[in-house]
Amino acid sequence: MSNAGQSGRVDWVDYAKGICIVMVVTMHSTLGVEAAAGAEGWMHALVEFAKPFRMPDFFLISGLFLARTIDRDWTRYLDRKVVHFLYFYALWVTIQFAFKAPGLAAEMGPLGVLKFYLFSYIEPFGTLWFIYLLPVFFVVTKLARRVPPVLIFAVGAVLEALPIETGWIMIDEFAARFVYFFAGYWLASRFFAFARGVQARPLAAVAAIGGWAVINGLLVAAGYAALPGISLILGFAGASAVIAIAALLARANAADLLRHAGEHSIAVYLAFFLPMAVTRTVLLKTGIVTDIGTIALIVTTAGAIAPLVLHWLVSGTRFDFLFRRPAFFHIDRPRRAALQPAE
Repeated sequence: MSNAGQSGRVDWVDYAKGICIVMVVTMHSTLGVEAAAGAEGWMHALVEFAKPFRMPDFFLISGLFLARTIDRDWTRYLDRKVVHFLYFYALWVTIQFAFKAPGLAAEMGPLGVLKFYLFSYIEPFGTLWFIYLLPVFFVVTKLARRVPPVLIFAVGAVLEALPIETGWIMIDEFAARFVYFFAGYWLASRFFAFARGVQARPLAAVAAIGGWAVINGLLVAAGYAALPGISLILGFAGASAVIAIAALLARANAADLLRHAGEHSIAVYLAFFLPMAVTRTVLLKTGIVTDIGTIALIVTTAGAIAPLVLHWLVSGTRFDFLFRRPAFFHIDRPRRAALQPAE
């Protein structure tokens, strides 16, 4: 078992990101299938179980390595933490609109589609809101780095607990998620120490994960998971459980495909919408599979694996720009390789 490869990557972090991205694909795939079929399947319970910690963990993991770069000059920082993600947002929102434009045009006309597309740069579109919001977190955290961290954390915790539902994704999701991102940045050393502790005491960790799963499941089933205070606790408890599971997988050097998905999690996040939609449509129209839960599982598998295949196919080709940012789109012109990967 190795904690970091030659690239400097930390194995358990990639496993954790892999778990996160699979949970995100599972949620979108399952709910999409159920909406189209007009019925729920057995995968719905898994989606509900993961709801308290699915996005908290994704944002927490995203903040873990921020301490390495937060003191860089603003030009370099904005290049890596803002322009980088906005490039992929602009590219993939355009790709998504290209596929969805015919259907949208039938509903709102060509001018309506154009207005909708331009509005997507104000209000993030569809599944892409995560990479739209992430640069905001990076900028806010850098601007506030001289403020006592405990104060920022406290404000974030209060925002998470407040019933903020404006209907604007940027406002609502910022309030609900910033505390987790900031905790990942502020308490990174604690989380890394926690992962090492899990790997040193695997049996105790497995028992603790089992206890957490029971409590999380019971609170979700009882309808208490979204209550103020409980949601924050379950968010951090679930994120810690994912880290523990990831640390154990890294220790055992198991589930390499999951680690690979985590290493390329943003590529999966950007591209899963198309194989997800195509697979869902084919299965529901042909009736080859009739069980809703099984359909959702197949759609999830296609949505998670197809982007990895696409990433492999375009690597080193002229279509590399799909997942690697060309040097032309840097404001801090790099001396390194001309393309920067989405991750």
